Amino acid sequence: MSAIDNLAGRLAVVTGGSNGIGAATVKRLAAAGADVIIGYHSSEVRAQELLRSLPAGRHAVAHLALEDPASFQALAAQIDGRGGKLDILVNSAGFTRAIPHHDLEALTDDLFEQILIANIRGPYSAIRALRTQLRASGDAVIVNVSSISGFTASGSNVAYCASKAALDNIGMSLGRALGPEIRVISVSPGAVATDFVPGRDREALEAGAKSTPLRRVVEADDVAAAILACATHLKVSTGTTIVVDGGRHL
Repeated sequence: MSAIDNLAGRLAVVTGGSNGIGAATVKRLAAAGADVIIGYHSSEVRAQELLRSLPAGRHAVAHLALEDPASFQALAAQIDGRGGKLDILVNSAGFTRAIPHHDLEALTDDLFEQILIANIRGPYSAIRALRTQLRASGDAVIVNVSSISGFTASGSNVAYCASKAALDNIGMSLGRALGPEIRVISVSPGAVATDFVPGRDREALEAGAKSTPLRRVVEADDVAAAILACATHLKVSTGTTIVVDGGRHL
């Protein structure tokens, strides 16, 4: 491991860290030497299993609810008990359902609001609650896991696409507002081989990949590698988007 890749002594929080892109990111960050707090919502068992699999370090788990800003305040207090400094925040948690864009009746007001709260207000609540701890780092990065749906308007449903566009816009605003101590970067995958979108199986992913320039399925670890690079290499990038989609958007 080169010096630039070494995250020893750095603390990271990954929301949605027990599964999918979040879990792959936890593994990448821990392998690079970071201490990682695994944020989970519904599966403490899965988070604890992941925790036990990590290399030695001051790793931990934390229950986080995107709809409950108080859970992020509790996390801030937990970090204060560890010295009060947070170096990496990965907002990986989110929510969607597969609904055809023409089916306006299926995308109810309640579901629309639920998606917006999870995908926009949740990450914003995390950033707001942890801003002091991030600023204490002096060289912190926030990575918002977004989607190419935010600029293609093609995705699991209309509200999901809108939420990711808003998340990218927030990243631009906060990239300007939180510098120089804190960088803010969106990492935007296309379809990823996880169970995030109910009903999308491996066969569908492989079929879709055939029409992309790189003709390969994007794996969770591909996205995690890009997130790691935001922490280790992209030191002069903020308020921007890194696309990880095999060229699907082209």
